[in-house]
Amino acid sequence: MTGVLGTAAERARRNPDLVWVVTRIVLLLCVFKVVTVPGPDVTSDIEQIYQGWFEVLKTGTYPLDDVTWQYPPLAAVAILSPALLPFLEYAAAFFVLAFLCDALVYGLLRYTGRRRGRSPRGAWIWIVGVPLLGPTAYARYDLMVTAVAVAALLAGVGRPRLLGALAAFGAMLKVWPALLLAGTPRGRATFRSWPTAAGAAAGLLLLCVLVAPGALAFLNFQRDRGTEVESLGALVFHVARHFGWDGEVRMNYGSIEFLGPYVSTVSTAAMALTFAAFGWLLVWRIRARSFATSTAADAAFVAVLLFTTTSRVISPQYMIWLVGLAAVCMAYRASRMRRPAHLVLWATAVTQLEFPVWFSHVTDSDPLGVSLLLVRNGLLVVASVSACRVLWRQTVTEPRLGPATIPAQREPLRAATPAAAADTAASPR
Repeated sequence: MTGVLGTAAERARRNPDLVWVVTRIVLLLCVFKVVTVPGPDVTSDIEQIYQGWFEVLKTGTYPLDDVTWQYPPLAAVAILSPALLPFLEYAAAFFVLAFLCDALVYGLLRYTGRRRGRSPRGAWIWIVGVPLLGPTAYARYDLMVTAVAVAALLAGVGRPRLLGALAAFGAMLKVWPALLLAGTPRGRATFRSWPTAAGAAAGLLLLCVLVAPGALAFLNFQRDRGTEVESLGALVFHVARHFGWDGEVRMNYGSIEFLGPYVSTVSTAAMALTFAAFGWLLVWRIRARSFATSTAADAAFVAVLLFTTTSRVISPQYMIWLVGLAAVCMAYRASRMRRPAHLVLWATAVTQLEFPVWFSHVTDSDPLGVSLLLVRNGLLVVASVSACRVLWRQTVTEPRLGPATIPAQREPLRAATPAAAADTAASPR
């Protein structure tokens, strides 16, 4: 680019801090409703659902009778966290805390990018990825969980027990950070991180059970969820509605889902696909021969990407998980996850279009809504396949082939000429 646009782009490239500040101000203006984003109000969950849970949790019990409470018990910490800012209303305090978690992740990535063998690309992935999701990024507690996951992967390098402890804490917030341990190197790192994670998770779970009743109620509520309208499997019903399928779209267990004939079959197929993906991860773990400095982050990214893509529920906020882990991958120069990371960014941009901007088209299954889901979910599928291939090639295929070894050859005997003898005598010993 040349001219004004070229100059602005060059200044932005040289000033990532400024770009982060500007984009975050825009996000805050959106969640505080100074700037209005088309579509449904994404902040309503904070004001209605989260704040309702907050009032229940303050009484010393989990929301036992609310089927929308589908999260591990430590999620109560995130819901109660706005109490740290008592001078603000609940929603405002939540948005401020989300902003601070965003700043923490950015700071960790910026610091990491300056170290040897690291890259500033990770910080740029985070700078760009979060605003691509729009105000949803600040209107769900997933950004807080992502901050824990990013800290675990970055701070846990060379400190496997810290990685295990933070992964356990994150898993008690929203399950998926348990996948951060998928790529720990064999030997000391695994033997220290996995038992630490198991012990920390068990301790936290026991503490939650003892402190308040209903800590395990989320298991039943989560089990009964169906096929959410934005998931990969939902495309079957979006198309089937145009051919006479007599199901319906309705709020169910806290999300907009398809209800009707064959929905349970598609949900079961999605779960089977998830188990197959984890089976692939297990085979990879057994076959992997080489673990580079970026392998732990790469494997965590692949695992969560597979989990998200094959899930029967792909809520828009799930994309923040992938953006955070893609940023950690790109913070390592050794990582080859550049293409999957960029595909995730594109998928995140399309996600804001399908929710909230044109969500009514998605629920109506009209051509625009179906096209948006087809593009977004297609990008996730391509990113998943690409990331799996990169991880397998770097850790299984290439180490197995190894560099070709050429046997040393003897030099031919030379005639003992006066010149050769003089060269030999003059050579250093």
